[in-house]
Amino acid sequence: MARRGTNTKAVWAAGALAVTVLALTGYAMLNGGDDNSQAGKGDEESPSAGGSTGPKPSYTVPGDWTEPERWAALPKGARTDRYGSEVGFPHTEQGAEAMLAAANNTAAEDSTSLVDEQLRIFHSYITKDARTEQNAEKVELAAGQTDKELHRKFSLKPGSDLPSGAYVRNTVIGFKVIAKADDEVSAWLLARVTEKAGETAKESVTYTRTVVGIDWENGDWKLSGTVTSRAMQEIQGQAKPQMVAPGDAAFNQAGWTAIREAS
Repeated sequence: MARRGTNTKAVWAAGALAVTVLALTGYAMLNGGDDNSQAGKGDEESPSAGGSTGPKPSYTVPGDWTEPERWAALPKGARTDRYGSEVGFPHTEQGAEAMLAAANNTAAEDSTSLVDEQLRIFHSYITKDARTEQNAEKVELAAGQTDKELHRKFSLKPGSDLPSGAYVRNTVIGFKVIAKADDEVSAWLLARVTEKAGETAKESVTYTRTVVGIDWENGDWKLSGTVTSRAMQEIQGQAKPQMVAPGDAAFNQAGWTAIREAS
């Protein structure tokens, strides 16, 4: 059984690469601070980049399964771009939700580092006005520091490939729409972050939630700091949805929609 991970900056950053990229391009609202409270205490956490909160250190998925009341079968992107990212999502609410999930699903393993993943998100998903050379340098430098922290956590030499069986994976498992229009959508995203230091190491599982906004630009959905900032303003003073897994009764109470990928 996977153990529940501790709240570390490296793990949080690995689970929130998209909002970190938005923040580094200067378009997202930033409120620093790590989240040290337990899962299920949904309204007490302090926000971080892009309205996110850190991994939950002691949450355990209940043994009794409660079927999610809301499921979404999200469409695939029409193609894969030169960076290996799924793009070309439909100009619909479901297409927007699918892009939000795709842009926040990441994996650092083998020779793929957090730097690689963060730059991939930057080049594939950020709005054109923010994709400047200066911002690319900011993203690469910040990602390099996060990657060093991860290697230190795994007791590895900085810059080295992760050993066989080691990984950090962020998978979006639910969402809750904040606002929607024809050309922009914002939502809370619920993600599961799994990490393992090697083949014989125990897998650690934590959960994060982030606020992300996107808009329709040149025939595709793109991560937008402007839309994200508007979403942050809209949720001010509202209770934050609890970070709980699908199958937990509290998942339904929090208003999450579980993700089921379309075939």
